Amino acid sequence: MDIVTQGLLGGITALAGSSKNDARIATGAGFAAGLLADIDALIISADDPLLNIEFHRHFTHSLIFIPIGGLIAALILWPLLRRRLTFGRLYFFTLLGYATHGLLDATTSYGTQLLLPFSDERIAWRIIAIVDPAFSLILIVAIIFGWRNRKALNARLGLVLAAGYLLFGVWQHNNAGEATLRLAEQRGHQVDRFLVKPTMANQVLWRSVYESDGVFYVDAIRLGLFSDDRIYEGGQAKRFMLELDRPNLKQDSALRHDIERFLYFSHDYVVADPDRKNVLIDVRYSMLPNGLKPIWGIDMNEASSTRHAQFVNYRDRDSFTRGRFIEMLLGN
Repeated sequence: MDIVTQGLLGGITALAGSSKNDARIATGAGFAAGLLADIDALIISADDPLLNIEFHRHFTHSLIFIPIGGLIAALILWPLLRRRLTFGRLYFFTLLGYATHGLLDATTSYGTQLLLPFSDERIAWRIIAIVDPAFSLILIVAIIFGWRNRKALNARLGLVLAAGYLLFGVWQHNNAGEATLRLAEQRGHQVDRFLVKPTMANQVLWRSVYESDGVFYVDAIRLGLFSDDRIYEGGQAKRFMLELDRPNLKQDSALRHDIERFLYFSHDYVVADPDRKNVLIDVRYSMLPNGLKPIWGIDMNEASSTRHAQFVNYRDRDSFTRGRFIEMLLGN
């Protein structure tokens, strides 16, 4: 989730557990603690471009790390707040704020390793977009009223509304999944696996990707609340399979290791970029809900398998792409 919303949720959760006397301090402490887990985004290496995607949403987002993360946040804030409340009370607020971060990230599609060190599975419930203004607005309104009135009740009501919005995302996710299976059945495809995810800043237009016989099919689905669903058919691409597509890569080569890391990061939703040689892309994401133009991928230097692959971002936000997205969102 975006960093501001992470702070808002941390702040409102701490506020919900506060009293009138410490409501404002609780909000600030929870807000700060809600940001702290993303410190793992600073784990980078000039020699290993994939290190960042490997460790972002890693151990600092794990459920078992919550008490430690809350303690670190409290220790950072203690010199500033030691005259305002006890350390135990401060730790309680930072614990509440920190606890929300990994769980909120898991509601998106990126993948969060909540169960480390017991499991390295990247959990992604895909019920809300990375940026969702409606969800953020609920938190903003609740935190403003709670801060002004110093009432935990306002924060608790905000949390109930936020939870209701996430439950709406669960319902929409189920609807999009059923629409995907119906579409595949109409095409005569046997679905091996599929995913659906909300597109940026809404719960109406969803990206659908399913695999059938080694091929990914990408479509956009506009879920009709009071009308029929609308399908915007997209493209298809053959799934990348390491052993078949790069059989000669040495087992111990840096490039092979990087490809395996990218496959893991992408939940194995990887295809070769049709427009760029030696580039593998994450087919879960595209600027258009039914498109294959990538948001990110890895550029393989196959001339030297001892060198690391480069992680590359492609953010082509041209006017056509923006216009087409809005047309799909409005159901045109």
